[in-house]
Amino acid sequence: MKVVLVAVAIAMSAAWPAAQTPPAPGDRIAQAYEQFLFGRQLETNDKVDLAIAAYKRAMQLDPASAEIPAELSALYLRQGRAQDALGTAEQALKIDPANHEANRVAGFVYASMADPDRPSGRNSQSGRAEEYLAQAISHLEAALQGPGAETDPNVRATLARLYLRAGSSAKAIPLLSDLVRQEPGWQDGPLLLAEAYAESGRNEDAIGWLERAAPDDPELYPTLADFYERERRWKDAAGAYRHALEALPRNSAARQLKTRYASALINAGSRDDLTTARAVLKELIGAKADDVRALYLLSQTERRLGDLNASEATARQVIAQNPKSPWGYYALAEVLEERHQYQAVIDALTPAVNESKGQSAGDRMSLGLLLPHVGFAYQELGQLDKAIATFQEAHRVSPDDSSATSYLIQAYIAAKKYQSAIEVADEARVSRPNDLRLARLEAQALRLNGKAEQGIALLETVLKANGNDPSAYVALAQLYSEADRGDQAVKLLQDAQSKFPADDAIPFELGAVFDKQKRFADAEAAFKEVLARDPQNAAALNYLGYMLAERGERLDESVTYIKKALQLEPENGSYLDSLGWAYYKADRLDLAEESLKRAADQMTTNSVIQDHYGDVLFKRGRVDDAIAAWTRALAGDRDSIDPGTIDKKIKSAKQKLGRR
Repeated sequence: MKVVLVAVAIAMSAAWPAAQTPPAPGDRIAQAYEQFLFGRQLETNDKVDLAIAAYKRAMQLDPASAEIPAELSALYLRQGRAQDALGTAEQALKIDPANHEANRVAGFVYASMADPDRPSGRNSQSGRAEEYLAQAISHLEAALQGPGAETDPNVRATLARLYLRAGSSAKAIPLLSDLVRQEPGWQDGPLLLAEAYAESGRNEDAIGWLERAAPDDPELYPTLADFYERERRWKDAAGAYRHALEALPRNSAARQLKTRYASALINAGSRDDLTTARAVLKELIGAKADDVRALYLLSQTERRLGDLNASEATARQVIAQNPKSPWGYYALAEVLEERHQYQAVIDALTPAVNESKGQSAGDRMSLGLLLPHVGFAYQELGQLDKAIATFQEAHRVSPDDSSATSYLIQAYIAAKKYQSAIEVADEARVSRPNDLRLARLEAQALRLNGKAEQGIALLETVLKANGNDPSAYVALAQLYSEADRGDQAVKLLQDAQSKFPADDAIPFELGAVFDKQKRFADAEAAFKEVLARDPQNAAALNYLGYMLAERGERLDESVTYIKKALQLEPENGSYLDSLGWAYYKADRLDLAEESLKRAADQMTTNSVIQDHYGDVLFKRGRVDDAIAAWTRALAGDRDSIDPGTIDKKIKSAKQKLGRR
């Protein structure tokens, strides 16, 4: 039968143009339909040129039909003749703007022209990708309105991709949701749906969908882990990576997954998590000793586990593997900072910093990573001018990096150069007016410069733009409290608690405000609320213990709280000071001196700690050493001390020396 039809079509294609008498109107439509059918049959038999000729004759016979040019446009598209396809589709759409097939063809052609990766064609010549994208979306939306369109997954899939490209992810989600359900074999669908959720800011919806889908499709576990990481759900991320590794075969991707698994475990941060991360990283390094990324993560893990010697050795191994990479120096700096060896930080990093100067913009990334550590080291050593100069250089290297700008502002504040801090913050906030970190620092500098009300007004304005960020409420509450507007601070934090019931920073700050107001029972209740939710919150343990010690109450309980904090952060100088002060109040002077010496040696410019150390030394009869500690207190940051009281202590101690 096929052979007969083809033969007839060929014969008619040769005979018809020579006909002398035009067919009657009724005959013309019938003949157009006949040519239309012949065209389809000819294409089926790979007689494409004859099929095109048949369609064109059909169009001449019935110029009012949109179906014929629409069918021809589809043939052109199947043959890769995009411009012919588009031109013929547009002919059909002039007759019937709702024609499904013509809209489908036009949509696909415009979608191809809008592709930013398309190497040649009208798009690359004219740069009209935005226009073509809009045209593609418009035509495919129209194609979905036609009969049978709901059964065409290609139209819906293409339209969903275009929605994502156009930033209309909310429109893509229902299309992709249906497609993923109806076309379980479509590999790109799940990832596109997750991308659509992410671009719509619906991470929780993406997570919920991925949690349901991943058990049946283990290849989705890495994507699920990525979404957990976006929400800082590190334990869940680690669990998703573990499932991925269990389900997927061992291949080159498994190594990358293991590295990401270890990174998630490090961020999760419990001792068990860190121990597991160390084992995973050692396995990776055992298989590939020069894996710099794994070595860097291992150094971080060892440091957090308290094995500083191993961490330092691993960091130096990273440097040996790749001395031009900043990551080994970065890891080494963190180890040395943990030991409070600030001069060693400067000595280790300065050659690497000098090496990076004058390099290309890409290579100078090292400066942005390493200069802050050098600046912090100078700041801890009390060399504030050098700290400022270092942070100024970091700011010049990365002028758009808000962290580098913030470090410079903090250094100015530490040096009591409040006006300079305000000017830098004010300039940075021109392009980032609602950046909470910058606004917070500027408000702090304004308060210290005697302009607390301006600082409050600034944070009140920024809070309106950051109303969904709990830290914005904490920042304003702190400033209210520091400006002796404690009642406003309490109300703000209580309102924030209702809005963010799971956020621990809010009850913590509420406890601090209550403490300043001498509402000690309320403060204790607030800190215990934090600890009920997170028994390992070291800051809350320390604050509660120090608050009791400062008042000389329940000193055994105070020591217990602070020791728990130090188990979590053994080298924290503030916690060591708290423990020493609790022992001092309990008249256990030998233990007090031991802890306070460690704190004072570590935090040489902290006036409160030097004052405490002087008190215990004086009580133990070491008057000269006490005077030296109090003198350091007066030369330090002077934060939260009464210089007049310390000066009196020094004078009294000198009189005592004179009587000897």
